[in-house]
Amino acid sequence: MNNKLKILNFLGLIQRAGKLVSGYDAVSLAIKAHQAKVVILAKDASDNTADKILSLTKHDQAIKLVRELTSSELSHALGKKRKLVAVTDLGFSKALIRKIDEGE
Repeated sequence: MNNKLKILNFLGLIQRAGKLVSGYDAVSLAIKAHQAKVVILAKDASDNTADKILSLTKHDQAIKLVRELTSSELSHALGKKRKLVAVTDLGFSKALIRKIDEGE
């Protein structure tokens, strides 16, 4: 199983555990409340959305921003159309970052 598939499967697990928020409003609230640990923004998200998320995350060094997946890949992994998600659990976030770093 390739690394990207492992990451996508793990995102599905995080969602089932209730530790994933999705959509701009929910993710921006999680960022502002310092609950978001990892933010995944699809590579093909609009420039407007990307600019807004970049401005929200640039002040918080604790948030890891990931732009390695497409909206199609995210949507398939989560079962609904998504371009932006955030992991709110520290343990899941650390494990996800390890999986992402393995592929680099």
